[in-house]
Amino acid sequence: MCSVAVALAGNGYSEEKKSENAPAIMDEVVVTATKTPEKRKEIANSVVLMDADAIKESPAQSVGQLLANEPGIDLRTYGNYGAATEEIHIRGMGGDATQVVVNGVVINSPSLGVADVGQIPLNNIEKIEIVKGPGSLLYGSGAMGGTVNIITKRPKPDKVALTTEVGYGTQDTYRLAAENGMVIGGGLGYYLTANRKETDGFRSNSDLKHTDASLNLLLNKGDKLDLSLYGDLVDRKYGVPGPKPPAGTQDYFINGLKFYDSESASLVNRGSDENYRTALELKSRLTDWLRLRMKADHSVQKSYNLDRGYNTVTWMFDGSETESWVTNTIHGVEGNVDLTPCAWTSLLVGSEYRDFNYKNKQQNLDNTGAQLAGGVSTKEHQLFTQGTFAELSLKPIEQLKVNAGYRYEEHSTFGHANVTRLGLVVNPLDGTTLKANHGKHFKAPTMNQLFWPDDGSAKGNQSLKPETGWHTDFTVEQSLLNNHIFATVSYFRWDIKDKIDWAEDPSQPTAIPGLNYYTPTNLYTYKATGWELNAKIGPYYSLLLDTSLTLLDAEEEMAPGAARPARYKPECQFKGDLKYFTDFGLASTITARYVGSRPGYYQTITDLTPKIELDSYWTMDLKIEQVIAEHFRVALIATNIFDKGYATYVANFKDQNSWKTTQEQYPGAGRSMFLQVGYEF
Repeated sequence: MCSVAVALAGNGYSEEKKSENAPAIMDEVVVTATKTPEKRKEIANSVVLMDADAIKESPAQSVGQLLANEPGIDLRTYGNYGAATEEIHIRGMGGDATQVVVNGVVINSPSLGVADVGQIPLNNIEKIEIVKGPGSLLYGSGAMGGTVNIITKRPKPDKVALTTEVGYGTQDTYRLAAENGMVIGGGLGYYLTANRKETDGFRSNSDLKHTDASLNLLLNKGDKLDLSLYGDLVDRKYGVPGPKPPAGTQDYFINGLKFYDSESASLVNRGSDENYRTALELKSRLTDWLRLRMKADHSVQKSYNLDRGYNTVTWMFDGSETESWVTNTIHGVEGNVDLTPCAWTSLLVGSEYRDFNYKNKQQNLDNTGAQLAGGVSTKEHQLFTQGTFAELSLKPIEQLKVNAGYRYEEHSTFGHANVTRLGLVVNPLDGTTLKANHGKHFKAPTMNQLFWPDDGSAKGNQSLKPETGWHTDFTVEQSLLNNHIFATVSYFRWDIKDKIDWAEDPSQPTAIPGLNYYTPTNLYTYKATGWELNAKIGPYYSLLLDTSLTLLDAEEEMAPGAARPARYKPECQFKGDLKYFTDFGLASTITARYVGSRPGYYQTITDLTPKIELDSYWTMDLKIEQVIAEHFRVALIATNIFDKGYATYVANFKDQNSWKTTQEQYPGAGRSMFLQVGYEF
C-alpha cells in the first residue's frame, strides 16, 4: 500500500529564465532513443530529461542523488559512505540492467556489470537523457531497463565559459572545482573541467579522496563536419566500512589493531579506482537524406581492494589480508548510417565491435603481511562482442509514426542473441502524444561471473547463459495551458528468465569440510509491472513544481513455485521539487523524496516472507543560492534536513567476541550542510 503526502520541489530555472513562458517540453530533442536527433513527441520511449540549468539548481551533490526517485528511477547504494557505488536501477531491474553511457561510450564495469554514476562530476554535464524501456536493439547487452546517456559540455561559439567553485561542509568535506571552455576560432574549441573532493564520511572508515578531470576538443564546421575528441580520468581512494554492527558491539582488536567498532564492520578494508577513457567521434550530415556517425573509444578501469580479517586457508578471523587487483581494458568502434530517402521513411543501420581484456590478480597475506604459500593468483581473459542492427521508421501521416528494428549480437563466450523491437507513436491532438513500445532485451554474463578465479570459496562459471526477456510499455504525454502544465503517465511490464545470481553449489565442496563453493548460476526468473506518473507545473508567480510517483510490483522466483516480492524493490517511490526564483538573484530549491518499505533478507530461497524488511522513509534536501555582483554565487546546501535514519541493504556481520552471526544494515547518511562559493564569468 502506498501512502504519500503531496511534497514539493523544483524544475530548475536559471536567472535568465525568469519569464512566465514555459518551455516547449514536447519539442525537446532526444538523441539516445534513436541515436539520431528526434523530438520527444516522435519517439516511442518514455524519457526523463535534465539540462545544465536543472543540474546546477538542484541540491544534489552527485548524479545518483540528482536522478533518485525520478519516474521509474531507483538510486541504490551500500549505505552512503564516501565512495559508496551509486547504481541507477530502472523499473525494478538491477544496476547491471541499466546501461550508462558518457558521450555514447558505455561506462558500465565489465567486471560487475554496473556503472558507478557517483564518479561522474556534475559540472561536466550539459544534459542527461534517460530513455526507459527495451534498449538492447541499439545498445546491446545490459540496456534492459533503459539507457542513461550523459552528454558533457561543449564550447559555445558565442561564449567564454569560466567557472571556479570552492565549498566546505560537515564531515570535514571540501570540494574544489573549475571549468573553462571556448571556441578559439575556425570552429576549433575546447572544454576543460577539474574537481577535487575529500570527506571523512559519517562513519568510521568511510573517507574518500576523489580527483577527476576531463577535456573535450571540438572541431565544428556545421552539419558537414562535427569532430570531437573527449577524454577523462578519475582517481579515488577510500575506506570500505561494510554494514553497521548491532548496538552494543564492542571494539575488536588483533595485535593492537582495531578491526571493527560499533559504527562500522571494518576499519581496515580499503579500496581505490583509476579509470581512464577517450573517445573520438565524427558526425556528418552529407546531404538532407544521409547522416553518418563514427566512433572509436578506449577505456581502462582499474580497481584495488584490500580485505582484511579472514584467512583464506583456514577461514578463521585472524587478521589475514587478501589484496585483489582487477583491470578491464575496453576497445570499441561503431558506425551508423541514417538514411531518409523521403519525408515519411528513415532507416538507421549500424554496427559496433567491442573487445574486453580482463585481468584479475589476488594475493593472500598472513596477519603480519607475509605471503601465504601459493597465495598469488593471476588470471587474464579476453572476449569480444559484435552487434549489427537496423531500425526502420515510417511516418505515413503527421500524426502517426511506426518503428521496427532487429539486432544480431555475437558474443565470443555464449554465442549469439537476436533482438527485436516495435514502437508506435500517435499524436492525435496538438499537445497529446500516445506511445507504445515492445521489445526483447538481454544481458551477457559479467567478467567476474565468467572468470572469477578459484579463491577457495568462490569461482566463476563459463557455462552461463545470458539473461533474456521482454519489455512492454505504454505512455501518454499531455501538455496543457500553453505548456505550463506537462504530465506523463506510463504503464510497463517486463520479465527476465535465466537470471544470474551467486549461490552455493552442493556439488562443489571446498577444502573446508561442510563448506561448498559459491558460483554464479542461471538461477531464477524475475518480472515486474508498474506505473510512472509525472507532472510539471509552472512557471507561475516565480514558482515551478515537479512531482513524480512510481508504483512497482516486482517478483522474483529463485525456486520453482516460490514467487515472492523482489528484494530491495520498493512498491512506491515519490519525488517532489519546488523551485522559487526572484529578480534579485535569489533562487531556492527544495526536494522531498519518499521510498517505501522493501524486503531486505529472506532466510532461504523458498521463503515467501522476508525475515528482514527495510522500513520506508522520507528525506528532504534544500539549496539556497544568491547571485552577488553579477558574477559571484553563494549557495547553502542542506541534505536530509530532518536527519532521518534509513537503510539501503543488509549483509552478514559476525561478532568475533560472541561468535554470533547476524544480518545488519547499511545505513544512510544523516543531516549534512555544505557552503559553496563560486565565480562565473
